[in-house]
Amino acid sequence: MTPLNITPGDTETGPVLHVAGELDHARAAALRRHIEHLALEPGQCLTLELSGLEFCDSTGITTLLAARQHAQAADADIVLAAVPPALLRVLTIVGLDQVFTLRG
Repeated sequence: MTPLNITPGDTETGPVLHVAGELDHARAAALRRHIEHLALEPGQCLTLELSGLEFCDSTGITTLLAARQHAQAADADIVLAAVPPALLRVLTIVGLDQVFTLRG
């Protein structure tokens, strides 16, 4: 088991969270708390940089959807960046590649 590491950062367009490790039932609440405490402004873009993500289960995917809702409630955007191939495959199969903006 790899712990979940969340490293916050900022860009000109908005906050960035670098997410690494395992995003599963036991760890998803930590990411959800980080996201809930982000004060997003209208027009900003929340970027979740996922290159270090080793595993993501259905609870993790639900947390990503909650992040999207948080951004939308603030009239902000969300981008999933550097999505690992295994997660990209799952997102594509369930149609969430059409819901999220994905960046390489």
